[in-house]
Amino acid sequence: MATHQEIKESLMCFLDNYQKNERLKIMNRDWNRVISILVRDNQSQFTMVLEKGVLEIKEGAAQNPDLTVEADSEVLADLFYGDITPTEPYINGTLKILGSEEDILRLDFISLLIWGE
Repeated sequence: MATHQEIKESLMCFLDNYQKNERLKIMNRDWNRVISILVRDNQSQFTMVLEKGVLEIKEGAAQNPDLTVEADSEVLADLFYGDITPTEPYINGTLKILGSEEDILRLDFISLLIWGE
């Protein structure tokens, strides 16, 4: 099981890689979303706020999120470190993403641009 700190570090790794990608910032400048990250096995919660192409990550629950990403700590840490793609855990049910299909596809595309396939 990944600790709260390990998940936070994986999210910071994701954030660092997002910030280095100018193409992503331009692509997302009109896609403003709040994304809730729920960790099933250690009760940690994080919030990603994407506004005008700028991504922020905060500790704690989101108010009225547009998307909710939920999984066990190991899956989330591996996902945000780019060790795995979201496809396999999504298909086998260990990763749950709630939101509109368009938003889920956009989030998947962001992950693809950061980590590749």
